[in-house]
Amino acid sequence: MKKLNEVFDTNYETLVKDIKTNTKEINEGDLFVCIKGFNADRHDFVDEAKRKGAKALIVEHEVNSTLPQIIVKNINKNLANICTKFYDYPSTKMKMIGITGTDGKTSTATIIYQLLNQISKCGYIGTNGVECPNYKDNSNNTTPTSEHLNRFLYNFYNNDCKYVSIETGSEGLAQGRCENIEFDYSVFTNLTHEHLNFHKTMENYLKAKSILFKQTKKDGISFLNIDDKYSKEIEKICNGKVYYYGKNKNADFRFENVKITTHNTTFDLIYNKTKYKIKSPLLGMFNVYNLTAALSVLLSMNIDINKLDLSNLYVDGRMNDIKLGQDFKVIVDYAHTPNGYLNLFELTKMLKAKRTIIVAGSAGERDKLKRPVMGKILVDNADLVIFTYEDPRSEDPNEIINDLISEVKNKKDKYIKIVDRKEAIKYAIDIAKKGDMILILGKGNETYETLKDGKIYFNDIEEAKKALKEKIKI
Repeated sequence: MKKLNEVFDTNYETLVKDIKTNTKEINEGDLFVCIKGFNADRHDFVDEAKRKGAKALIVEHEVNSTLPQIIVKNINKNLANICTKFYDYPSTKMKMIGITGTDGKTSTATIIYQLLNQISKCGYIGTNGVECPNYKDNSNNTTPTSEHLNRFLYNFYNNDCKYVSIETGSEGLAQGRCENIEFDYSVFTNLTHEHLNFHKTMENYLKAKSILFKQTKKDGISFLNIDDKYSKEIEKICNGKVYYYGKNKNADFRFENVKITTHNTTFDLIYNKTKYKIKSPLLGMFNVYNLTAALSVLLSMNIDINKLDLSNLYVDGRMNDIKLGQDFKVIVDYAHTPNGYLNLFELTKMLKAKRTIIVAGSAGERDKLKRPVMGKILVDNADLVIFTYEDPRSEDPNEIINDLISEVKNKKDKYIKIVDRKEAIKYAIDIAKKGDMILILGKGNETYETLKDGKIYFNDIEEAKKALKEKIKI
């Protein structure tokens, strides 16, 4: 808790506990910041904030309230400054590691998080939530808003974290959610077609990703995927030292001798004329890149990676193999982009299933241009695709599915529509036979579906297990 006059130039000595910009999140003792959103002006909710327990307000103009008011010009622009100051600049007290790219952010950030926790305490923020040893929280965004992000970092520091591994998404970067944070290390995985509903062009998309590297300290280090064509563009704006990783012979951190089986991935990682033998349960060439990126960061910290245990690495929602005794495979994966699909199918072809049955959709109010491409990739790599909804939001799920099948209408024997995702998963499992493989794609281990009327609880893994138990009667 802090007194207002400890943070702001004011005579108020009111004690406040946390910063909130949404009245739904307010608890007793909070400071309510009246930002102006896309659809609402929070100045209109000060009475509700008081009823919920707010003890003070930050406003752009005086409002009709008995609560202490601090007037700040352009609150939205100054929100990051307010939050970082309120929480005592927590990012400056830990080593900040930011990861950005179209695919691989979650896996790379998770690998770094799990390995660093073998050395010291590390926090994680991203698609799979917010956590560090002895502390967990939830976030509505891959990259949280300023007040959430700084609160999480503050709690990490108070839980003795020395490092933070954070996914920095392009929309979050473009919206300034990481403003005021200087990164010690930054990682670029790749850039492919995605989020153009928001960015409009690949140039804008790249520009948003580049913000992370502008916010990397001058004595920090950026790690760029040498095998991605956009890395050279990003290098031009990097603040700190630049290292390249990948399979290209000119990479600073180079992998070779890759061997991928159904149980593990092995490869040699060469850095500074030293060869490291890497073995991991994370499968696929895409995970070779993710592992190399993560290990490059650790090697630059002078950590002896030979002393790290890679045998239990696990990324929630990625290639989750559900086994309840059935004689066919059921895999849940987060893949939801064209490039993500291609990477996944390169791996699953190794599993040599009799039939591949896919359950997939595409998110509503997101990049529509990728849907025909995604639909074709799915149909080309499956014996049967069951098209269903996936966070349709305000869009008609049937229209989304129509977009997905627009390039494959001449292959009607290879796909069907089952709009209800629960029914789609159940149908896939019901028709599966010995030796088949079911891939349930797009959501991973997320615990919600966003429909027209809001979010409902839904989890692909749980639904798959329910359907399996009914089928094999356990």
